[in-house]
Amino acid sequence: MRCVVTGAAGFIGSHLGEHLLEHGHDVVGIDCLTDYYEPRIKEANLGPLQGHPRFTLHREDLLTAPLPDLFAGADTVYHLAGQPGVRPSWGAHFADYAVRNVLATQRVLEAARSVELGKLVYASSSSVYGNAETYPTVETLRPQPVSPYGVTKLAGEHLCELYRMGFGVPTASLRLFTVYGPRQRPDMAFSRLVSAAVHGTRFELYGEGTQTRDFTFVADVVRAMSDVARSDFTGVANIGGGSRTSMNEVIDIVSGLAGSIEVHRLPTQRGDVRDTAADTRVAFEGFGYVPTVSLTEGLASMVEAERLAGVAA
Repeated sequence: MRCVVTGAAGFIGSHLGEHLLEHGHDVVGIDCLTDYYEPRIKEANLGPLQGHPRFTLHREDLLTAPLPDLFAGADTVYHLAGQPGVRPSWGAHFADYAVRNVLATQRVLEAARSVELGKLVYASSSSVYGNAETYPTVETLRPQPVSPYGVTKLAGEHLCELYRMGFGVPTASLRLFTVYGPRQRPDMAFSRLVSAAVHGTRFELYGEGTQTRDFTFVADVVRAMSDVARSDFTGVANIGGGSRTSMNEVIDIVSGLAGSIEVHRLPTQRGDVRDTAADTRVAFEGFGYVPTVSLTEGLASMVEAERLAGVAA
């Protein structure tokens, strides 16, 4: 198969690219390496992909790239590119979110309807739910995002559904619940926590640590994306890790794996939701999704990767 991955240099995109190459697919990566965080980190993410005979990278902006040409002959487009981060999405920075999460997605969909695709997989977010009324949360619950970031991810979902219903573009929007693993963005909690534990620095925690999340290991997310692309499923589905855990419990797990951690507690930030938990029955029935990596196993892999990176440095 020929697969296109937007955001190929990112955390999830680079893992997905590796997975697809390992399974014999040709991969076309598109990424403009924005400066939301250090582009050199994204370049390092591309390390396992660069030089592979079945991988090509186009360093292009989705707003100006010749997408119909890049999508021509593709079986699947995985649309992972976008502007991440809940906390920075307020104020003047919202323009970046509107452009990179909404306008760019519309352009991807316009290109997709001009070619014959087997599937367009869109990386949505559990942020669309906001403070959900019930847990585990089902897809039919009314989304109520509490951050501008969540608003733009929901807008991307709505666009996918519009193009699916209006033009027959076979879209699958996966609402990803707090994805973690090696190469996680440096601003995210697990990345900062593991770094603090391994290197003996202070970890800054927003809130009291009683907030809970449905943490999902990146390999489970990648497998879900690959499986939904090969299935007949279209529409919207939750992808979660199968357990709801507080940040205090996570700190205890990482302390057991890597040593004690100095925690500096800060006020809860605007846009942070209190809890998340995914009901994944739609994904299970639609394409067989079952999370397989436990939180302790996933965190252990992050600790190991951080230690190896320290040795290499």
